[in-house]
Amino acid sequence: MSLPRPLRLLLLIALVVAAVAITLIYSLTWRPQPREDAPVTCTGQVAQLQPGQALKVMTWNLQYLAGKRHVFWYDLPGGDGPDERPSSADLAMTLDEVVRVLRDEQPDLVLLQELHDGARATDYQDQLALLQERLADLYPCSSQAFYWKAAFVPHPRILGSVGMKLGTLSRFRIARAERLQLPMLEADLLSRQFQLKRALLVSYLPVRGGDELVAINTHFDAFAQGQNTMQRQVEMTDGLLQQLQRAGRSWVLGGDLNLLPPGQFEHLPEDQRGWYAADSELLDLASRYPMIPSLQQASGAQQAQWYTHFPNDPAASGPDRTLDYLFYSPRLTPFASQVRQHDTQAISDHLPVIGRFFLPSQE
Repeated sequence: MSLPRPLRLLLLIALVVAAVAITLIYSLTWRPQPREDAPVTCTGQVAQLQPGQALKVMTWNLQYLAGKRHVFWYDLPGGDGPDERPSSADLAMTLDEVVRVLRDEQPDLVLLQELHDGARATDYQDQLALLQERLADLYPCSSQAFYWKAAFVPHPRILGSVGMKLGTLSRFRIARAERLQLPMLEADLLSRQFQLKRALLVSYLPVRGGDELVAINTHFDAFAQGQNTMQRQVEMTDGLLQQLQRAGRSWVLGGDLNLLPPGQFEHLPEDQRGWYAADSELLDLASRYPMIPSLQQASGAQQAQWYTHFPNDPAASGPDRTLDYLFYSPRLTPFASQVRQHDTQAISDHLPVIGRFFLPSQE
């Protein structure tokens, strides 16, 4: 039995509207491939790493240069924080402070997370480019990879463009880089188009004599409890590290893993515990590879000096947990490490983790 003409017309209109909506959503959003080449920029004559040399590495989540004067809408359980964006003055002041710290520390390799690029909430800044402009004398090379990008997100607290990426700055030549897509949070097909797409930014730095240092920059998911997303992201990362180990490659991995070390879960306020697993997925990496801070440091009596996260929560009076780490190849020889806490607590909700190593000597 055929449908009445008015119903056929309504069905046709509905199909046209659905097709237009799907086309619009696909044009506004971004779907990266599992593996993609990542942009690399090097300017001028860039030095090459040397066998046996000292290497200073920093990882730092910069919280898109927002500073610490806000409680953002996603910062509190329930998503009811009052603030939606930093002010332009906050962005300028925080950029100055980040540049100050990097010039003071002068790490050879800087792994940065939560850099905005083209986001409405931060005046459409390309924050990696702003840092490169201010630090061109120190860091002639960089690589980058987006992990959130959309021309418009219809969330009522966003209602505009988003853009967030990983950025790696280097004093030494980066030959190439790639973006590897991490497993994503489970979501319906529509929500999946707008959500963050976390990644590994893998940069390859040649070492004189034919060796290579692989530098991996990442930011694992947050708010993932009730799913196995964190476990899958750990497993994929572990798979890459095992592959590098089997090939005899030197590597360092840094980032905001959003994973607690053992013993810290119980110290958190009860309303904060729901964001983490009591039995942390971090152990799967920590049992295989050396890390900064070590499990003993991050879980022991002096663990406060290794805290890397200062929540944007009025109830938090200072850093209260460790979420950021450096992992490194056994081929590297560590000789110093720290979390720079004394003058960075007003810059971001995360603090920089610093490790110093010797590269392998030529055999």
